[in-house]
Amino acid sequence: MGDQDQRELGRRTVLRTTGAIGAASLGLSIGTSTGAAVETGEASAWTREHANSIELTDGLTAPVIDENSDGISDDYWIWDTWPLRYRDGSIAKINGWQVVFSLTASKELVPGARHNEATIRYFYSRNGHDWTEGGTAFENPLGHHQWAGSAMYDQEEDQIYHFYTATSPEPEFRQRLALGKGASLETGPRSVNLVGDQEHVIMAEADGELYQTLEQSRDEGIVYAFRDPWYFEHPETGEDLVVFEGNTPTGGENPDDPQSYNGNVGVAQATNDELTEWELLPPNLEAIEVNQQLERPHYVFQDGKWYLFVLSHEFTFAPGLWGPDALYGFVADSLYGDYEPLNGSGLVISNPEAAPFQGYSWLAMPQGNDVLVESFENFRGLDDTSRGKISLDEVGALPDEEQKELFGGTLAPSLKVQLDGTETRVVAELNDGHFIPSGGSPNRNGNERGR
Repeated sequence: MGDQDQRELGRRTVLRTTGAIGAASLGLSIGTSTGAAVETGEASAWTREHANSIELTDGLTAPVIDENSDGISDDYWIWDTWPLRYRDGSIAKINGWQVVFSLTASKELVPGARHNEATIRYFYSRNGHDWTEGGTAFENPLGHHQWAGSAMYDQEEDQIYHFYTATSPEPEFRQRLALGKGASLETGPRSVNLVGDQEHVIMAEADGELYQTLEQSRDEGIVYAFRDPWYFEHPETGEDLVVFEGNTPTGGENPDDPQSYNGNVGVAQATNDELTEWELLPPNLEAIEVNQQLERPHYVFQDGKWYLFVLSHEFTFAPGLWGPDALYGFVADSLYGDYEPLNGSGLVISNPEAAPFQGYSWLAMPQGNDVLVESFENFRGLDDTSRGKISLDEVGALPDEEQKELFGGTLAPSLKVQLDGTETRVVAELNDGHFIPSGGSPNRNGNERGR
């Protein structure tokens, strides 16, 4: 980075901290009506030095998926998936039932077209791995279509708070954080239904100061992000918060400019008890000149540590860097602590070299002293097709039926990951799409396979 770039970056930092948000980014308190004040601070950095140390090892690599996973829907592609959780983050089990939500689209579409038709549907199960399709999660949601989020069940209120991304149609893909609240669960001996009227509100939009807008990103010529709200209750103060995927305004000019790769983990706090009003806080992690997308950020809390997980693609790393399609993680002592990349580089679970795009959208969930990670089957067969080895970019040129054959579009085998301070290791593979209530352990039918 040249002297002029350094001065410009310093100027933006000053503008953000003193002009855009004042006391917030200076580490002072921001009070709200929902609880104690949040202590904010400067964002930690995922640096080029960290990313340059990414190395695939056995303990950081998923097994090759060598059997077809059981599809949970005959009619719909399935990708990003999240469980219904209680306020404390544990997986909800209501009258013996668990519920998960997934982005879905008709299997009549080629896989690449699914993002513009994404609809959130729900599935239910008694054992956490045999899922039955329920139906759509919303009536009259906001946006042309919806992208990923999270869902929280308030037991006292008997209602679901569903956080999601309201998205405009392609090619714009404008993204806003949204909330749908008011639904509850009607359970029976054989089925689960979502019932009740729902209110939908926009929680937040990119402000152009802390979080890059669509218009700002157009100069760079690459996609931008303001999506994936993940609800959590502050483990010490009880404040209602979300983290989400954003970009830091840097003034990057084109895809060859490392400053255009400006992913961050955004933070917002509820300012009323109804969770319909929210305040944007500064990001707590930035990947400037490293990676353009820190997708689906989410937390696992263990032994007073804040484990922050994100996912990213090979193609979203900045020029001069390489990293696989993978789950990445960081750990700190607080929301705005000094985040240290797990395993030195941040890499937690990579796709295997033999199948570099077999899975995506990993979600880490607390499981005793470890974490359980689920994902979906992406393009498993790219390196083993009748056409020989082809790249991800070449998939769209294949005939429709070949594209559909290559795409998994269902839940992949879940993985157990051992947490040990700043180190992690994949230690077992479980059933396809296996969600185990927090604190439990696989039963005799868990099909846990050690490594």
